Order: sequence, then C-alpha cells, then structure tokens
Amino acid sequence: MKNLDQRNQIIEYSLKLNSTNLSPLRSGNISLRVREDEIEGYLITPSGKKYETLKAEDIVFMGLNDEVENTNTSNKPSSEWRFHRDIYVNKKEAHAIVHAHSPHATAVSSHGKPIPPFHYMIALAGGEDIKCAEYATFGTKELSDNVIKALENRSACLMSNHGQVAFGKNLDEAFELSQEIENICQQYVIALKIGKPKILSFEEMQRVLNKAKNYKRG
Repeated sequence: MKNLDQRNQIIEYSLKLNSTNLSPLRSGNISLRVREDEIEGYLITPSGKKYETLKAEDIVFMGLNDEVENTNTSNKPSSEWRFHRDIYVNKKEAHAIVHAHSPHATAVSSHGKPIPPFHYMIALAGGEDIKCAEYATFGTKELSDNVIKALENRSACLMSNHGQVAFGKNLDEAFELSQEIENICQQYVIALKIGKPKILSFEEMQRVLNKAKNYKRG
C-alpha cells in the first residue's frame, strides 16, 4: 500500500482528536500532503467513519486537481476535502491540516468575529489577530473561498458557526497549533466573563511577530 506510514500517522492523529477532546466523536478531519504515482495530492480522512475503526486503506488519496466525483476509492473523502485541497494549492508551506470542532473555538466562532490580540500568543496563527472565516454551508466552494480569505498571512483561523482549521509543515505542528487555538479561545471566553479585556497595540504585536520569527520549538 502506498504511503502506509503517512496513512497510519493520519489515523494516530485522528484518534488524538477524540482523546484530547479537540474534536469529539466523528467531527473534524485531518489531511497530509503526499505524492502517489507521481501525482501531487493529499491523504484525507474518510467521511462518516468513527476514528477508532479507521484502517490504513480507509484513508483517501486525492490529487490536487481531483474533484470528489473522480476519486478511485470505495470510501468517500471527508465532506470538507475542498478547503483542504485549496489550502494545499494556495499555501505551498502547508504539508498537514487539522480541522476541529473544538468546544471553545466553536463557541467563539459563533460570534463571527476575529479574536483580537488580548494575549500575545495570538501571534502563533501568524498575525496580529485570528481571523474568522464567514459562514457558508459545509463542504461548499463558498466555504472554501471564505477559509482561504481568512488564512491570508495566517496559518490558522476560526470558521464562523463551525470550528477552526490549522496547518503546518507536519501533522505534529498542525495538531499543536490547533490545540493552541483552542487554548487561546478558552482564555478569551474566560476573559470576556470578567469584562472587556485589554487589547495589545498593533505596534506591540509587530514586535511579538518579529520575535516569533526566531522562535524555535524543541
């Protein structure tokens, strides 16, 4: 089987979606950029399957030029395959994507507003705030277009009335960023309960972003 290690890695992180409560039950999806038979594409979790039942052969390969109708597989890809594909097409630095319906990120996304820089760790998403993609029905081109817009100069965003999406150079990085976004959203919810949080200035966030460029994780 082609890309067996990558397929098993997707299963490993899919199980972590549940075990960390980042995305309960069947919600969320994960993908990884790969090549198969000299075709550039990505592996993605299938539609509607419980993560604990996944096998390597269940993971779906799609070329970057494929539509769901011409995938040669018995399993359908996640209904959100379109924005995974479009992220890979538009973000050459993206090699792994995690989409989650994490509790606090989903709650915050229901307000349809970006998260302002109440905390300097907002910079982890790549900018001075965390954008929120406008709502559109799941699986549609409109939703994908909205996500790509919200990810301009960003590596993560909220999706209005839906959840969050994050990408990285590998699954470990993408998954950790998704966890960080959920943590930031939880902190933001708590801060709003107390009152209106102090917002860091644009100038301060630029300093943070410049320092973050040289920050290396162990």
